[in-house]
Amino acid sequence: MKVYETNQIKNISILGSSRSGKTTLAESMLFEAGVIKRRGTVEAGNTVSDYFPVEKEYGYSVFSTVFSVPWQERKLNFIDCPGADDFIGAAVSALQVTDTALMVVNAQYGVEVGLINQFRYTEQFNKPVIFIINQLDNDKADFEMAYNQLRERYGTKAIAVQYPRNIGSAFNEIVDVLKMKLYRWKPEGGVPEVLDIPEDEMPRAMEYHQALVEAAAENDEGLMDIFFDKGTLTEDEMREGIRQGLLARGMFPVFCVSALKDMCVRRTLEFLGNVVPCADKMPSMQATDGTVIETKSDGPTSLYFFKSTVEPHIGQVDYFKVVSGTVKEGDDLYNPHRDSKERLAQIFVPDGQSREKISMMKAGDIGAVVKLKDVKLGHSLNEKGCEWIYPPLTFPEPKYRRAIYPVNEADAEKLSEILSRMHSEDPTWIVEQSKELRQQIVYGQGEFHLRTLKWRLENNEKIQIRFEEPRIPYRETITKVARADYRHKKQSGGAGQFGEVHLIVEPYTEGMSMPSSYKFGGQEFKITPRDTQEVKLDWGGKLIFVNSIVGGAIDTRFLPAILKGVMSRMEQGPLTGSYARDVRVIVYDGKMHPVDSNEVSFMLAGRNAFSQAFREASPKVLEPVYDVTVSVPAEFMGDVMSDLQGRRAMIMGMESAKGYERIQAKVPLKELASYSTSLSSITGGRASFIMKFASYELVPQDVQEKLLAEHAEDDE
Repeated sequence: MKVYETNQIKNISILGSSRSGKTTLAESMLFEAGVIKRRGTVEAGNTVSDYFPVEKEYGYSVFSTVFSVPWQERKLNFIDCPGADDFIGAAVSALQVTDTALMVVNAQYGVEVGLINQFRYTEQFNKPVIFIINQLDNDKADFEMAYNQLRERYGTKAIAVQYPRNIGSAFNEIVDVLKMKLYRWKPEGGVPEVLDIPEDEMPRAMEYHQALVEAAAENDEGLMDIFFDKGTLTEDEMREGIRQGLLARGMFPVFCVSALKDMCVRRTLEFLGNVVPCADKMPSMQATDGTVIETKSDGPTSLYFFKSTVEPHIGQVDYFKVVSGTVKEGDDLYNPHRDSKERLAQIFVPDGQSREKISMMKAGDIGAVVKLKDVKLGHSLNEKGCEWIYPPLTFPEPKYRRAIYPVNEADAEKLSEILSRMHSEDPTWIVEQSKELRQQIVYGQGEFHLRTLKWRLENNEKIQIRFEEPRIPYRETITKVARADYRHKKQSGGAGQFGEVHLIVEPYTEGMSMPSSYKFGGQEFKITPRDTQEVKLDWGGKLIFVNSIVGGAIDTRFLPAILKGVMSRMEQGPLTGSYARDVRVIVYDGKMHPVDSNEVSFMLAGRNAFSQAFREASPKVLEPVYDVTVSVPAEFMGDVMSDLQGRRAMIMGMESAKGYERIQAKVPLKELASYSTSLSSITGGRASFIMKFASYELVPQDVQEKLLAEHAEDDE
């Protein structure tokens, strides 16, 4: 297979909301380039992109797919990304290694929430963007609506290179205002007729053309001078202006296609081949030590691994970008993450499920390798003498969680191993063995995300599992001051056990002062702090432990045992068995025995004294509350608001965002268990949300009473 130079390689992500037609567009591109002889369909399950069994089962893209298209002496590497928010991790990984984002807009719905969310990542990675308005052959297509929404949201940067003359089932013509030609297709699509623009269409075409000329000129001072001098630009000058505009994110060209009918796909490929920047023109990657690694084929060899899959009959397939240098089959490279060596016995050019061997790849190219020993997503392999490590990717916070159990307990260890491997394929699947909740918790981006994980476990790995709603990590605290004492005494022949502890508990807030005395039942208890320990709790909050013993009532060597007893009860609160937090404990008195006192005695005395005092200090249950931001089409605003209020949400603010509403609320985690499913149901999948832990807050009294009753029942 041909080896391409760095200045011939272009790397492009295909992004867009679900059902926008990305996979169909990819299929038409491969067909137009002659890579495939016949176009597959999503419905038939025979496309290049969606080749995993789970994708064929659901008719959705679940994984990103890497494929390449040879075009005009260029190699266009594409990564077709899933559109569902549940699989946003694939888009994040793809944008790390591609140079341009091709964002597909559904002509029926215009700018959807999924596209908006993905566009934010193009901003984060500073990638050029091209919009493709697809499905213009659909009876509900509305080019003007979609284009106007792009202009409303992204301003005049969104600029049409083409517009359709007719849409719906009769769609077969577009006007290209870069070439100032009319393109017309036969029903089977493919190669169009290129015609002059009809006289009656010329005024509209000139209006779009002039806007494109001005946008192209704005991105280059030399072109601006030519524009002012001549009032227009040549086609080549416009291309250069568009290229500069793409690099600076100063313009987002808009194209029109019917991917299903293969109309205008060839013209789009021509533009990508002619105008989109090559790998050597894009900003270089930077290592964590600040080293800028130039995209040069004669530099030190360095690979970055951005994707990993496990495929039947093959095993693990790892995908990489050649960041620098030239990689050859048989190369021995160094993994600085593991301090180990890896041999690349063979390297491949991936095209979906198929792979073609190649002898070498040069900087900027994207390839695949199998049977590596210990390479994970995000790792690098470098030639000897280089220890470059690239910054880790930041993925969005999970939005859906479930406790996971094997139906057959004998599969528990095997399940944990497979879940760990699946996390390496998709880092947005997060697995936690929660000591606190005594459950194995799996986190994901949504219900569909975890349903996909379940399908793969049961169908690919043959492990039957069940999901349950996970327990909530409640916390316990106190709201007033209380006092208690407890004597632990045990005599059973020989040395006995004796320890007596008197202590005071009170709610603790950061920076609060220490009173000199407390009153209980008319009696005053003076406090003389001798030592204060601040314990930062692993589960949040603090325990402040104060030694106020006077007169040697308890030897200081027993204080650590008392603290240990208090901590054991903090780890299993008296109300619901949840962790306790934000408590100050003052040990002010007690008794000991010269023979029978020991650490165990004082640990038990401290534990029980603390438990008694805690129960008398108006204890309360705290629940985790999350900041939730919902982006929703305006027409669903009322339904979404009603649903949130039914979830004990506190609405913090609302704002309009060009056709979409953004709701900010604080919502208890308990009420978010199935929120992603409900939101999708209410809005037909056209809304999305993000959530982030905010704080622990007191639960309402009726909720607390229910929790206490449930805990008592469990204990019984």
